[in-house]
Amino acid sequence: MGLEVKVLDLGDIELDTSFLVLALEPGQAQEVPTLGFLITGGEAPIVVDTGFSDPSIMGNLGMTGWWRDEQGMEKQLAKHGLEMQDVRYVLHTHLHIDHAGYDDQFAMDGTTVVINRRELEHSVSGLMGEQYPAPYIKHLVDRLHHPGALRLLDLDVVDYEEIIPGVRCVAAGGHTEGSMNILVDTDEGVACICGDVIYDIAHQLVDPHLQVMELDPAVTGNHSGSKRGEKAAIRKALVGSRFVLPAHDRPGVVEHGRIVGRTFDSAPGPLIANDAFPGKLTSDHKEAAPA
Repeated sequence: MGLEVKVLDLGDIELDTSFLVLALEPGQAQEVPTLGFLITGGEAPIVVDTGFSDPSIMGNLGMTGWWRDEQGMEKQLAKHGLEMQDVRYVLHTHLHIDHAGYDDQFAMDGTTVVINRRELEHSVSGLMGEQYPAPYIKHLVDRLHHPGALRLLDLDVVDYEEIIPGVRCVAAGGHTEGSMNILVDTDEGVACICGDVIYDIAHQLVDPHLQVMELDPAVTGNHSGSKRGEKAAIRKALVGSRFVLPAHDRPGVVEHGRIVGRTFDSAPGPLIANDAFPGKLTSDHKEAAPA
Protein backbone atom coordinates (compact mmCIF):
# COMPACT_ATOMS: atom_id res chain seq x y z
CA MET A 1 0.00 0.00 0.00
CA GLY A 2 1.33 3.44 -0.95
CA LEU A 3 1.87 6.39 1.34
CA GLU A 4 -0.51 9.33 1.73
CA VAL A 5 0.13 13.05 2.14
CA LYS A 6 -2.22 15.01 4.40
CA VAL A 7 -2.39 18.81 4.19
CA LEU A 8 -1.71 20.61 7.51
CA ASP A 9 -3.30 24.06 7.79
CA LEU A 10 -0.69 25.96 9.80
CA GLY A 11 -1.84 29.58 9.45
CA ASP A 12 -2.77 32.38 7.07
CA ILE A 13 -0.76 35.33 5.81
CA GLU A 14 -1.60 38.50 3.88
CA LEU A 15 0.80 39.73 1.21
CA ASP A 16 0.92 41.52 -2.13
CA THR A 17 -0.50 39.42 -4.97
CA SER A 18 2.50 40.24 -7.17
CA PHE A 19 4.70 38.55 -4.55
CA LEU A 20 2.97 35.30 -5.50
CA VAL A 21 2.90 35.75 -9.28
CA LEU A 22 5.14 38.32 -10.92
CA ALA A 23 3.20 41.38 -12.16
CA LEU A 24 -0.20 39.98 -11.12
CA GLU A 25 -2.30 42.81 -9.58
CA PRO A 26 0.54 44.68 -7.86
CA GLY A 27 -0.65 46.58 -4.81
CA GLN A 28 -3.54 44.17 -4.25
CA ALA A 29 -3.47 42.45 -0.84
CA GLN A 30 -4.31 38.76 -0.76
CA GLU A 31 -4.67 36.22 2.04
CA VAL A 32 -3.18 32.78 1.45
CA PRO A 33 -2.83 29.68 3.60
CA THR A 34 0.48 28.50 4.96
CA LEU A 35 0.49 24.72 4.61
CA GLY A 36 2.60 21.93 5.98
CA PHE A 37 2.23 18.25 5.19
CA LEU A 38 1.99 14.98 7.07
CA ILE A 39 3.22 11.81 5.36
CA THR A 40 1.42 8.75 6.70
CA GLY A 41 1.36 5.02 6.01
CA GLY A 42 5.11 4.52 6.28
CA GLU A 43 7.36 3.24 9.02
CA ALA A 44 7.25 6.59 10.86
CA PRO A 45 5.19 9.82 10.73
CA ILE A 46 6.90 12.62 8.81
CA VAL A 47 6.06 16.33 8.82
CA VAL A 48 7.14 18.61 5.97
CA ASP A 49 7.55 22.30 6.96
CA THR A 50 6.35 23.72 10.27
CA GLY A 51 4.93 27.20 9.52
CA PHE A 52 5.81 30.41 11.32
CA SER A 53 6.80 30.60 15.00
CA ASP A 54 4.05 33.12 15.79
CA PRO A 55 1.82 35.25 13.54
CA SER A 56 3.51 38.45 14.73
CA ILE A 57 6.85 37.46 13.17
CA MET A 58 5.40 37.98 9.69
CA GLY A 59 5.65 41.70 10.46
CA ASN A 60 9.41 41.35 9.87
CA LEU A 61 8.53 41.25 6.15
CA GLY A 62 5.71 43.81 6.33
CA MET A 63 3.10 41.05 6.22
CA THR A 64 0.30 40.01 8.57
CA GLY A 65 -0.17 36.51 9.92
CA TRP A 66 -2.97 34.68 11.72
CA TRP A 67 -3.69 31.49 13.57
CA ARG A 68 -7.42 30.83 13.25
CA ASP A 69 -9.89 28.11 14.15
CA GLU A 70 -8.10 24.74 14.17
CA GLN A 71 -4.84 25.99 12.67
CA GLY A 72 -1.39 25.37 14.12
CA MET A 73 0.79 22.29 14.33
CA GLU A 74 -0.60 20.69 17.51
CA LYS A 75 -4.23 21.01 16.44
CA GLN A 76 -3.54 19.78 12.93
CA LEU A 77 -1.62 16.73 14.11
CA ALA A 78 -4.40 15.95 16.58
CA LYS A 79 -6.85 15.70 13.66
CA HIS A 80 -4.81 12.67 12.57
CA GLY A 81 -4.48 11.18 16.04
CA LEU A 82 -0.89 12.32 16.54
CA GLU A 83 1.06 14.42 19.02
CA MET A 84 4.29 16.32 18.48
CA GLN A 85 6.40 13.57 20.03
CA ASP A 86 5.02 11.03 17.54
CA VAL A 87 6.77 12.76 14.61
CA ARG A 88 10.03 11.02 13.72
CA TYR A 89 11.26 13.41 11.01
CA VAL A 90 10.65 17.05 10.10
CA LEU A 91 11.70 17.74 6.50
CA HIS A 92 12.12 21.27 5.15
CA THR A 93 11.50 22.34 1.57
CA HIS A 94 13.43 25.45 2.67
CA LEU A 95 13.90 27.57 5.81
CA HIS A 96 11.97 30.78 5.15
CA ILE A 97 10.08 32.67 7.84
CA ASP A 98 6.76 30.89 7.19
CA HIS A 99 8.24 27.38 6.84
CA ALA A 100 10.65 26.67 9.70
CA GLY A 101 9.37 28.56 12.73
CA TYR A 102 8.02 25.72 14.82
CA ASP A 103 11.06 23.46 14.80
CA ASP A 104 12.00 24.34 18.37
CA GLN A 105 8.70 22.86 19.59
CA PHE A 106 9.80 19.40 18.44
CA ALA A 107 12.02 17.60 20.94
CA MET A 108 15.67 17.29 19.96
CA ASP A 109 15.64 13.74 21.31
CA GLY A 110 13.35 11.68 19.11
CA THR A 111 12.65 14.06 16.19
CA THR A 112 15.29 14.68 13.52
CA VAL A 113 15.06 17.83 11.38
CA VAL A 114 16.24 17.20 7.80
CA ILE A 115 17.52 20.01 5.54
CA ASN A 116 19.54 20.30 2.38
CA ARG A 117 23.00 21.45 3.54
CA ARG A 118 23.02 24.16 0.84
CA GLU A 119 19.86 25.68 2.33
CA LEU A 120 21.39 26.05 5.78
CA GLU A 121 24.40 27.73 4.16
CA HIS A 122 22.11 30.00 2.12
CA SER A 123 20.15 30.98 5.23
CA VAL A 124 23.19 32.68 6.76
CA SER A 125 24.41 34.35 3.55
CA GLY A 126 22.35 37.49 4.16
CA LEU A 127 21.00 37.43 0.60
CA MET A 128 17.37 37.22 1.74
CA GLY A 129 17.62 39.02 5.08
CA GLU A 130 14.63 38.56 7.40
CA GLN A 131 13.29 35.72 5.28
CA TYR A 132 15.55 33.72 7.62
CA PRO A 133 14.85 35.03 11.15
CA ALA A 134 17.68 34.76 13.67
CA PRO A 135 15.77 32.61 16.22
CA TYR A 136 15.08 29.95 13.59
CA ILE A 137 18.68 29.68 12.49
CA LYS A 138 20.06 29.79 16.03
CA HIS A 139 17.83 26.87 16.94
CA LEU A 140 19.10 24.87 13.97
CA VAL A 141 22.69 25.53 15.09
CA ASP A 142 21.72 24.11 18.48
CA ARG A 143 20.39 21.02 16.70
CA LEU A 144 23.62 20.83 14.73
CA HIS A 145 25.45 20.18 18.01
CA HIS A 146 22.91 17.81 19.57
CA PRO A 147 23.31 14.11 18.66
CA GLY A 148 20.70 12.98 16.14
CA ALA A 149 18.71 16.22 16.16
CA LEU A 150 19.70 17.39 12.66
CA ARG A 151 20.45 15.67 9.36
CA LEU A 152 21.99 17.59 6.46
CA LEU A 153 21.59 16.29 2.92
CA ASP A 154 24.08 16.85 0.09
CA LEU A 155 21.63 17.13 -2.78
CA ASP A 156 24.07 19.16 -4.87
CA VAL A 157 26.15 16.04 -5.40
CA VAL A 158 23.75 13.09 -5.16
CA ASP A 159 20.61 12.41 -7.19
CA TYR A 160 18.43 11.87 -4.12
CA GLU A 161 18.49 10.81 -0.50
CA GLU A 162 15.92 8.45 1.00
CA ILE A 163 14.41 9.20 4.41
CA ILE A 164 12.18 6.13 4.76
CA PRO A 165 11.07 3.72 2.03
CA GLY A 166 8.86 5.67 -0.36
CA VAL A 167 10.08 9.14 0.69
CA ARG A 168 12.97 10.75 -1.21
CA CYS A 169 14.47 14.24 -1.18
CA VAL A 170 15.86 15.87 -4.34
CA ALA A 171 17.30 19.29 -5.12
CA ALA A 172 14.53 21.62 -6.26
CA GLY A 173 16.26 24.74 -7.52
CA GLY A 174 14.27 27.89 -8.21
CA HIS A 175 13.02 29.49 -5.01
CA THR A 176 16.20 29.40 -2.90
CA GLU A 177 19.67 28.00 -3.51
CA GLY A 178 19.00 25.04 -1.23
CA SER A 179 15.30 24.31 -1.77
CA MET A 180 14.40 20.64 -1.99
CA ASN A 181 11.40 18.66 -3.20
CA ILE A 182 10.08 15.73 -1.22
CA LEU A 183 8.87 12.88 -3.44
CA VAL A 184 6.32 10.51 -1.90
CA ASP A 185 5.21 7.23 -3.47
CA THR A 186 1.41 6.95 -3.30
CA ASP A 187 -0.96 4.38 -4.77
CA GLU A 188 -1.74 6.83 -7.61
CA GLY A 189 1.79 7.96 -8.36
CA VAL A 190 4.42 10.33 -7.02
CA ALA A 191 3.36 13.29 -4.88
CA CYS A 192 5.90 16.13 -5.12
CA ILE A 193 5.89 18.47 -2.12
CA CYS A 194 7.56 21.51 -3.65
CA GLY A 195 7.38 24.29 -1.06
CA ASP A 196 7.51 27.71 -2.76
CA VAL A 197 8.81 26.53 -6.13
CA ILE A 198 5.13 27.08 -7.05
CA TYR A 199 2.90 29.56 -5.24
CA ASP A 200 -0.31 29.79 -7.27
CA ILE A 201 -1.37 26.84 -9.44
CA ALA A 202 -4.19 28.66 -11.25
CA HIS A 203 -2.14 31.70 -12.32
CA GLN A 204 1.22 29.98 -12.82
CA LEU A 205 0.18 26.70 -14.45
CA VAL A 206 -3.50 26.42 -15.40
CA ASP A 207 -3.74 29.89 -16.98
CA PRO A 208 -0.18 31.25 -16.69
CA HIS A 209 -0.21 35.02 -16.21
CA LEU A 210 1.15 36.92 -19.24
CA GLN A 211 2.61 33.76 -20.81
CA VAL A 212 1.89 32.80 -24.44
CA MET A 213 4.11 29.76 -25.08
CA GLU A 214 2.53 26.37 -24.52
CA LEU A 215 3.14 24.97 -21.03
CA ASP A 216 5.43 27.88 -20.11
CA PRO A 217 4.85 28.60 -16.41
CA ALA A 218 4.58 32.06 -14.92
CA VAL A 219 7.22 32.86 -12.32
CA THR A 220 6.76 34.20 -8.80
CA GLY A 221 7.73 37.59 -7.43
CA ASN A 222 9.97 36.06 -4.77
CA HIS A 223 13.01 33.96 -5.59
CA SER A 224 16.75 34.23 -5.01
CA GLY A 225 17.89 32.88 -8.39
CA SER A 226 17.13 33.56 -12.05
CA LYS A 227 13.85 33.43 -13.94
CA ARG A 228 15.39 30.73 -16.15
CA GLY A 229 16.19 28.69 -13.06
CA GLU A 230 12.73 29.21 -11.60
CA LYS A 231 10.94 28.06 -14.76
CA ALA A 232 13.16 24.97 -14.87
CA ALA A 233 12.44 24.24 -11.20
CA ILE A 234 8.70 24.42 -11.81
CA ARG A 235 9.00 21.94 -14.67
CA LYS A 236 11.17 19.65 -12.54
CA ALA A 237 8.45 19.54 -9.87
CA LEU A 238 5.90 18.44 -12.48
CA VAL A 239 7.94 15.86 -14.40
CA GLY A 240 7.14 12.35 -13.22
CA SER A 241 4.64 13.57 -10.62
CA ARG A 242 0.97 12.72 -10.29
CA PHE A 243 0.45 15.36 -7.61
CA VAL A 244 2.19 18.65 -6.91
CA LEU A 245 1.80 20.18 -3.46
CA PRO A 246 2.86 23.82 -2.95
CA ALA A 247 2.96 25.40 0.50
CA HIS A 248 0.47 28.21 -0.21
CA ASP A 249 -2.07 26.55 -2.49
CA ARG A 250 -4.07 23.33 -2.53
CA PRO A 251 -2.63 20.30 -4.37
CA GLY A 252 -2.70 19.98 -8.14
CA VAL A 253 -3.21 16.76 -10.10
CA VAL A 254 -0.73 16.37 -12.97
CA GLU A 255 -1.00 14.55 -16.28
CA HIS A 256 1.65 14.93 -19.01
CA GLY A 257 2.91 18.17 -17.48
CA ARG A 258 -0.55 19.77 -17.22
CA ILE A 259 -2.71 20.44 -14.18
CA VAL A 260 -5.86 18.41 -14.90
CA GLY A 261 -7.58 18.99 -11.56
CA ARG A 262 -7.13 19.63 -7.87
CA THR A 263 -7.49 17.93 -4.52
CA PHE A 264 -8.19 19.75 -1.28
CA ASP A 265 -6.68 18.20 1.83
CA SER A 266 -4.80 15.09 0.77
CA ALA A 267 -2.93 13.34 -2.02
CA PRO A 268 -4.36 11.09 -3.24
CA GLY A 269 -7.79 12.64 -2.72
CA PRO A 270 -11.10 13.30 -4.50
CA LEU A 271 -10.52 15.02 -7.86
CA ILE A 272 -11.94 18.54 -8.28
CA ALA A 273 -12.12 20.01 -11.79
CA ASN A 274 -9.97 23.10 -12.38
CA ASP A 275 -12.98 25.25 -13.24
CA ALA A 276 -14.86 24.04 -10.15
CA PHE A 277 -12.03 24.59 -7.70
CA PRO A 278 -12.85 27.43 -5.28
CA GLY A 279 -9.34 28.85 -5.17
CA LYS A 280 -6.72 29.26 -2.44
CA LEU A 281 -8.79 29.33 0.73
CA THR A 282 -7.71 30.72 4.05
CA SER A 283 -9.40 29.26 7.11
CA ASP A 284 -11.59 32.36 7.34
CA HIS A 285 -13.23 31.57 3.99
CA LYS A 286 -13.67 27.81 3.99
CA GLU A 287 -17.42 27.87 3.42
CA ALA A 288 -16.58 27.67 -0.28
CA ALA A 289 -14.56 24.50 0.16
CA PRO A 290 -15.80 21.32 -1.49
CA ALA A 291 -17.66 18.89 0.72
